Amino acid sequence: MKINYSDEDVVKGEKSIFLAGPTPRNKDARSWRVEACNILENIGFDGIVYVPEYSSWKPKESYVDQAMWERIALSEATTIVFWIPRHLPDMPAFTTNVEFGYWLHTGKVVYGRPDNAEKIKYLDWLYELDYDNKPINNLQELLQLAVIKTNETKLNKVLIK
Repeated sequence: MKINYSDEDVVKGEKSIFLAGPTPRNKDARSWRVEACNILENIGFDGIVYVPEYSSWKPKESYVDQAMWERIALSEATTIVFWIPRHLPDMPAFTTNVEFGYWLHTGKVVYGRPDNAEKIKYLDWLYELDYDNKPINNLQELLQLAVIKTNETKLNKVLIK
């Protein structure tokens, strides 16, 4: 597994998972993506993991550079995992709402959130409507589904060629 952070060039052309969701804004808060990367490593994912945070886990420096990196990586991703542990006021995930709506119709999304996530009813409804699936409330299960979807998508692309 290769982790591709947002302070690096976007790796292209390989099977990949983008970890979409809120990014801690407090330098002392631990990102949920650390756990997600550990889970993906432990379940044997062998592709690229796009992490929209710096490799040092420090807060981003340039908004425009960060947004452009994310746009390129989201376009490149085989699967987009939305994990939304929304908690107000310290993890609002306002940008995540926009990204979720923007990327939902690509067919590349898997979505989950913990049961205690706040203000996610509309996201749940959209996901159920568009994907005919319920959101997953466990990060490990969500990532296992993402790996299956990613592997199947890449296999189908190989078979079609």
